[in-house]
Amino acid sequence: MKKNHFKIGGNALSVILSMICATPMLAQVGKTVHGTVKEQSISLSGVLVTEKGTENHTFTDDYGRYDITLVTPNATLVFETPELLVREEEVKNRSSISIEFDTEGIGLQEVVVNAGYYTVKDKERTGSIARVTAKEIENQPVNNVLSAIQGRMAGVSIVQNSGVAGGGYDIQIRGKNSLRREGNDPLYIVDGIALVTSNSSNLSGTIIPYASINPLNTINPNNIESIEVLKDADATAIYGSRGANGVVLITTKTGKNRKTEFSFNSSYSISKVANKMKLMNTEQYLNMRKLGFQNSEIVTYPANAYDVNGRWNENSETDWQKELIGGLAAGSLYEIGLSGGNDQTTYVLNAKHQEQTTVFPTDNGIKSNYFNANINHKSKDQKLTIFVNTSYNLQSNTLPTTDLTSKALRLAPNAPTLYNVDGSLNWEGGSWTNPVAALHSIYKNDTKNLLLNTNFGYQISDNFSIKLNAGLNDLSFMETSIRPHTLYNPANGITSANSTSSKGTNQSLSYVVEPQLNWNKQLNKFTVDALVGTSLQNATSDYFRVTGTGFSSDELIYNLSAAKTQTINQNSKVEYSYASLFTRFNVKYADKYILNLTARRDGSSRFGPNNRFANFGAIGGAWIFSKENLFNESAWLSFGKLRGSFGITGSDQIGDYQYLDTYTIGSTKYDEITGMAPSRLYNPNFSWEKTQKLELALELGFLRDRLNFSMAYYQNKSGNQLVGIPLPGTTGFSSIQSNLNAVIQNTGLEFELDTHLIKKQHFKWSSSFNLSIPKNKLESFPNLEGSTYANTYVIGKATTIQKLYHYEGIDPVTGLYRFKDYNGDGIISPLDDQQSIKEVGMNYYGGWSNSLRYKKIELSFLFQFVKQTQFNYDSNYLAPGSLNNQPIEMLDAWSTLNPNSAYTFYYTTAKADWNKLSGLISQSDKSVSDASYIRLKNITISYQLPSDKTFWKNAMIYFQGQNLLTFTNYYGLDPEFVLTGFLPPLKTYSFGLQFKF
Repeated sequence: MKKNHFKIGGNALSVILSMICATPMLAQVGKTVHGTVKEQSISLSGVLVTEKGTENHTFTDDYGRYDITLVTPNATLVFETPELLVREEEVKNRSSISIEFDTEGIGLQEVVVNAGYYTVKDKERTGSIARVTAKEIENQPVNNVLSAIQGRMAGVSIVQNSGVAGGGYDIQIRGKNSLRREGNDPLYIVDGIALVTSNSSNLSGTIIPYASINPLNTINPNNIESIEVLKDADATAIYGSRGANGVVLITTKTGKNRKTEFSFNSSYSISKVANKMKLMNTEQYLNMRKLGFQNSEIVTYPANAYDVNGRWNENSETDWQKELIGGLAAGSLYEIGLSGGNDQTTYVLNAKHQEQTTVFPTDNGIKSNYFNANINHKSKDQKLTIFVNTSYNLQSNTLPTTDLTSKALRLAPNAPTLYNVDGSLNWEGGSWTNPVAALHSIYKNDTKNLLLNTNFGYQISDNFSIKLNAGLNDLSFMETSIRPHTLYNPANGITSANSTSSKGTNQSLSYVVEPQLNWNKQLNKFTVDALVGTSLQNATSDYFRVTGTGFSSDELIYNLSAAKTQTINQNSKVEYSYASLFTRFNVKYADKYILNLTARRDGSSRFGPNNRFANFGAIGGAWIFSKENLFNESAWLSFGKLRGSFGITGSDQIGDYQYLDTYTIGSTKYDEITGMAPSRLYNPNFSWEKTQKLELALELGFLRDRLNFSMAYYQNKSGNQLVGIPLPGTTGFSSIQSNLNAVIQNTGLEFELDTHLIKKQHFKWSSSFNLSIPKNKLESFPNLEGSTYANTYVIGKATTIQKLYHYEGIDPVTGLYRFKDYNGDGIISPLDDQQSIKEVGMNYYGGWSNSLRYKKIELSFLFQFVKQTQFNYDSNYLAPGSLNNQPIEMLDAWSTLNPNSAYTFYYTTAKADWNKLSGLISQSDKSVSDASYIRLKNITISYQLPSDKTFWKNAMIYFQGQNLLTFTNYYGLDPEFVLTGFLPPLKTYSFGLQFKF
């Protein structure tokens, strides 16, 4: 039938013809519909346009245009973007249908989220899944994607451990479930492949906190399509023994059905320390030192009091924070990409090079190279799907072995200059240790990470499909640490014969094979989905570490064979095997009542033979009450859902071979033979940590989902704690690895609010807010008072408590510190008087983000906020009056004219009561205080360049900022990461340009 166009008018014939054409059987079959598809006034190519219920489909061209010939009566067209945004339009009597997507106003019911082994529409999920998309992630000036999602997810706390690129992150999903710090890490999965997390460093502890290197460091943030974080039992139980601490699912970008597109992205960034402490200047410092000697009744300054005895210039003043950590860390990024495809096959090729230096006075830093390629193919009948993804990432990080932050805060402001006139290091006649000499000591790690993932799917029939997911992760991690003799004053006669070099390697190879069978069926008002699958995983790691001492020249220091003495510190091979069977059964009735059941049986080589296998599972349910007749005609409530879940997940994060009798090669020899010593006792009952998870949640959408609100309550109880149980010394062992019947409870409330405040043609404004209120406590601990943990934990209190001395201020008469004597014996002692309990950690946290767009200009920003109590600068208390600079707060020192001071009087020599009481400050509740902050975590300003009559399809210039402003009363360098002696997260400015051709 040829195309007809009618306008309704007063002509009777026109009315009759219009009615006839509106009759589906006569007008729609064979009819061609055309139109355009746009997103915020920009034409979209590659949008899938399907006639609902058929295989009849087409795609929009480069100008967003499409046309499709209908094959059914009463047709409905489904428009689906590559970003999984969906719109349905009934054709009726229309021949032209043009739509415009508003990605900021997409309702819950149109978003599809990744739940691991399956996908689910957001409106139909029964579990708790937080999601961040590429729009929030890409182009941020970060090396690790975790920096980009801080403050964006309820229930997900992320703390950056260091301002040094390549360091670790502390991520907690709904609290700490384990008594062990290393037992709280989530499971990371990239495109179905669990990442190897065994690349913890042995040599970097003095520059990278906890020697922890995050596995996501080698994942390109710009190549990520979305991140889903699974939180509750319904979402995590299908991962069984690895889901107790939550699951981080990363989906990388795939090709689109469009003509070949070439993209180029480049940016330059500068970073610096976000905040400096206010320290004493030279006048204030020297006055403190001289008063200290005066109070100590010392008239003649000692020979080693270089700052006041005339050896150092008393008129000199150096800002050591500026000299040692005040530099600019320069960063650059270059990325190219090629993508495209047709109805059946799409592809992506991507390469990226990124560099960043440090704020230390050195040119060293991190260099990263990322390569990614994937291809996605579908057969013509849409039954066979093949997806192959490969990423190969190389990273080289060169840093000083020593963090200079402590030196920057403590050096006397009149200390000597760093360099002599000729450029050599100034040792000032041996009166000090030149801090930049530490830069001669180098730590370096090189990482090569290969991720290979293959996914096959086949639709056997209308109801059955099979799927095979297989992957490989090959990780090579090598680190080197050198300490040349140039670290020391040459006047001391130290030569390269005293130089040392250490090298460690970790070669890890893991693979996973996961076949899966899926079944779905529509039975009247019931929709049933089921899957069953198995997971087989194996990981092998080879560790080797050797140290060399004594070189003929430092030129040979990287060649350990040139060392006079070589010592092998570690040479081991570790194998981890894992097998499981998992299943899911989901049933919906009338699209408003949903029941979801998941179960998994796991076996792990990490546990004893008596408890090698365990069962995990969950039940989740949801009621979409907005579909009830009561709300069908509601003008204000567009979506409403109640959901809940309960289940058991587990954790096997304990390391390998912990249950076995093991022996360690000794360091001594007998008759030139190296012996072995027992290092661990056998425990066949060694088993899993288990976590019971309960959640209740309410989700609401108002005014056609322009305002979406959700709140959730959760309760997690973690028992069967994997710890070292102390043993009597007579056994020859300090502890045995076992399960402790202690229970940790995490409860909390989570609130999320998404609003689309203004949706005009040229101006749009959307805003999101999330708030998490967690609560952690030790619910039970058998025989706690009689164990070695009695001074660490208290039943009913958080597992992060600190037992401290209670500070009672300054004695106005003596000027000495006072602490509460709990037992009244006149002696302040650890066992009896460390009774002040402080819960260190977060009270609540969250984020507030906004996105504003006016024509081609877009502004987005995120404020992150945290209410918390943490250790402050006094936790590393240095006695006032010593040869160390101090914060200006210590100007408030005791004297007869200032009896109500904050600190004791200055002193420089040994005095029993003064030294003892001053030494207790770092162990008192004075060292713990409010560390709350509000931070402008991210801001982005971008401008779309005109593309008409240009050689590019799309072009954008942008500015990005990280950690730009921090509002806090915290007494310390930075409230986010308070570990003393390490560089805090940096403030970053980035400028970039992006082209698509």
